[in-house]
Amino acid sequence: MSRPRIVIVGAGFAGYRTARTLSRLTRHQADITLLNPTDYFLYLPLLPQVAAGILEPRRVSVSLSGTLPRVRLVLGEADGIDLDGHTVHYTGPEGEEGTLPFDRLVLAAGSVNKLLPIPGVAEHAHGFRGLPEALYLRDHVTRQVELAAAADDRAECAARCTFVVVGAGYTGTEVAAHGAMYTDAQVRKHPMRTGMRPRWMLLDVAPRVMPEMDERLSRTAERVLRQRGVDVRMGTSVKEATHDGVVLTDGSTVDTRTLVWCVGVRPDPLVESLGLPMERGRLLVDPHLQVPGRPELFACGDVAAVPDLNQPGQYTPMTAQHAWRHGKVCAQNVAASLGIGERRAYRHRDMGFVVDLGGAKAAANPLGVPMSGPAAGAVTRGYHLAAMPGNRVRVAADWLLDAVLPRQAVQLGLVRSWSVPLESSSPEVARVPGGPERTGKDTGPAGQRPDAEKTKNHPDTEPARNQPGGEPAKGQPGGEPARNQPGGEAAKGQPGREPAKSQPDTEPAKGRPGGEPARNQPGGEPAKSQPGGEPAKGQPGGGSGGAQGHGGRGRTGPSGSPRASGKPRRAVEAAGPRPDRGGTGKPGRAPRASGAGSGGRRPAAPSGPSRSAGPPADPGPEPPANQPPPGPDIAPGPVKRTDGRAAEGDS
Repeated sequence: MSRPRIVIVGAGFAGYRTARTLSRLTRHQADITLLNPTDYFLYLPLLPQVAAGILEPRRVSVSLSGTLPRVRLVLGEADGIDLDGHTVHYTGPEGEEGTLPFDRLVLAAGSVNKLLPIPGVAEHAHGFRGLPEALYLRDHVTRQVELAAAADDRAECAARCTFVVVGAGYTGTEVAAHGAMYTDAQVRKHPMRTGMRPRWMLLDVAPRVMPEMDERLSRTAERVLRQRGVDVRMGTSVKEATHDGVVLTDGSTVDTRTLVWCVGVRPDPLVESLGLPMERGRLLVDPHLQVPGRPELFACGDVAAVPDLNQPGQYTPMTAQHAWRHGKVCAQNVAASLGIGERRAYRHRDMGFVVDLGGAKAAANPLGVPMSGPAAGAVTRGYHLAAMPGNRVRVAADWLLDAVLPRQAVQLGLVRSWSVPLESSSPEVARVPGGPERTGKDTGPAGQRPDAEKTKNHPDTEPARNQPGGEPAKGQPGGEPARNQPGGEAAKGQPGREPAKSQPDTEPAKGRPGGEPARNQPGGEPAKSQPGGEPAKGQPGGGSGGAQGHGGRGRTGPSGSPRASGKPRRAVEAAGPRPDRGGTGKPGRAPRASGAGSGGRRPAAPSGPSRSAGPPADPGPEPPANQPPPGPDIAPGPVKRTDGRAAEGDS
């Protein structure tokens, strides 16, 4: 008799605790599989200290395979669940696809950044939900202070050393507190020419800092922030964001190059595609964390609306403390459904909260006792050491070194701004050239790399011109004749015809004096579809269209948020034959060219999208023959902003 199969989606606080407890309870009596985009559990409360240079990134990253015995780790992101077929469909980190069968399924996918319909925020703000975002913020803040220190213009210096944080909850308050200490330490060693000092702003529409906590703790946190020079503005938020600054709801304008979005989180949109009862984006479960009517389905953490038995009619809030406890109870109930132990309902007792404000300052109320100052700082760090499932000695060593040695303020340049878009469906994973697309198709500049072309064969958009069901390609049989082909309209820019219209960024016409050589002229790049040139897109062996390369898929929903569409995402409906994904039947792979002229050779890999200005970027070394080329929407190269400005430090 085969062992029952348990699949856990997500390795946050709830998913990690579920996997660890189930591993102990089942003892080889069940096959446990953990599906997660990364191979580590992120201890999120210490992430602001990573951005401030106190802790190294690996200190807050706990290895999943090293701490979860008898648990199989599968790297990937769930993008479809077939409840009737008992399978989970996922996409791996390199675009590969797969399915996981299950007898018991635990949904602990966590949360993503919560967005508001504010113009410019998606393009110019960055969130704070994962290691890539923390590393980017650390590099970005360091770079802005260094550029401000070298600037002679006071206006430019003021804009670069002004940092705006939106959201005065736990995360936003800690980011502003640690950030102010970090930049002050930089300026003390390297004063600015203009004599200015860094300025941090904390904005929120709430009446006070950290409204979730006791009012006395809120006053303590606000007092510490103001002592460090943080401009705390309650009842104020961002009305519009631009590259040069932000417009606030009180009508004032702040020149800045940094906008950190810590407004809050929302449940992962994965659960919306199941078609089950929801409560404000969270899946409704009973006190045993089981979905009513689905005995094989459990949910915990931020994606689950768990009834609060201590406060009838309410649900437990989306906090790490509740998610950690959800995981333990969920594991016990999953094991009980397999005949191991007894199930229990979720009840909790509020243990209090801790907020690290940097240095020896903190605000805490352990067991309801409000504390501040060094005593609260000691309690806060002691709590974190006790709560972390690993790396305790390393974290304590980093704290000790930070107390006696100066911090290293350097830019590593590992994460670029386009790698951490605010509307990412996976904030814990940075986008990389050639990787699968993880943002939505209609998210605007934040949903794609700034210099990427808008794909024409993206799902739910206009069909590709040479794809089945689409408009015939020009120059193809049955289509409009090509403009420079016999019988067609003469190409613009030819003698006696209308001059070519100017291209974006006023690039000179190719082949004209001062412009880039025409692709089929002497000295120019061979024309696509010409002998020796790059195969034309849409032709056999040519480049695949935008979002289909490497198995990329757009995942968007209301308000442009990714993966939150009203449609089931892939295999949500009953199990059935999958749609054909390509000529070869293998996802993410382009078919080989065949027929005359191929000579049995593999066609040249298509390059990235053409730039609107300047010569084409050097494609670099040719990729290995068994690797697909980078997708056209994330081709490596210099980054351009959609507003025409160069992104400082991102090229």
